[in-house]
Amino acid sequence: MNHPVEICTERLLLRRWTLADREPFAQLNADPEVNEFLTGPLTREQSDAVADRIIENFSLHGFGWWAVEVPGVSPFIGFVGLSVPRYEAHFTPCVEIGWRLAKEYWGHGYATEAAVASLQYGFEELDLPEIVSLTVPANLRSRNVMEKIGMIHDPAEDFDHPSLPIDHRLSRHVLYRISQSQYPGKNAR
Repeated sequence: MNHPVEICTERLLLRRWTLADREPFAQLNADPEVNEFLTGPLTREQSDAVADRIIENFSLHGFGWWAVEVPGVSPFIGFVGLSVPRYEAHFTPCVEIGWRLAKEYWGHGYATEAAVASLQYGFEELDLPEIVSLTVPANLRSRNVMEKIGMIHDPAEDFDHPSLPIDHRLSRHVLYRISQSQYPGKNAR
C-alpha cells in the first residue's frame, strides 16, 4: 500500500518530518506546560531521540505522528497522528492516535482538525478496525479533543500505564476508543 507523504486539511499540512523540525520540537518538549501530563520536559538529546522513533515508525508501519504545519503561520507547531505503542496493556496490540502541540497553538482547534484527518486516514486508507487514545484523567484538554472526534471512554478500561511505576503521579490513565463502524466519516460515504 502506498502511504501519503502529506495530508492537507482546511488549515493544516500533516507531513513527514524534516531536520528543520528538530529545533522547534525540542523547544516544545522543553516547555513544562506542554509536558504537564507527561513525565517532564526533555533535553535536546531526548527530544531528538523521540523524533528518531517517530521517523522509525513511518519506516516500520507506513504511518506515524505527522509534523503539523500551519501554512503561512508556522512551518512546525507539533505532531498529530497514529502510532503503534511499544508497551503491553489489556488493549494492545493497537493503533493509538496522539498529539502534542506547542502551547502558543493551543485553543485554535488545530489538534482536533489534525486528529479528524488522522482518524480518516486510519479508517479509510489503512482500514483499521479501531483506534485508541489515552491520557491521564486530569488532562482535560486532550480528553476534550478525544470526545470532539467521537472517541468513547469506558471507566472500566482505565489502567495503570505499564511504562510508569505504579505509585507515579501519572500512572493512572484513561482509555478512549473509536471503532471503524462508529467513525462518522465512514458511514457518510
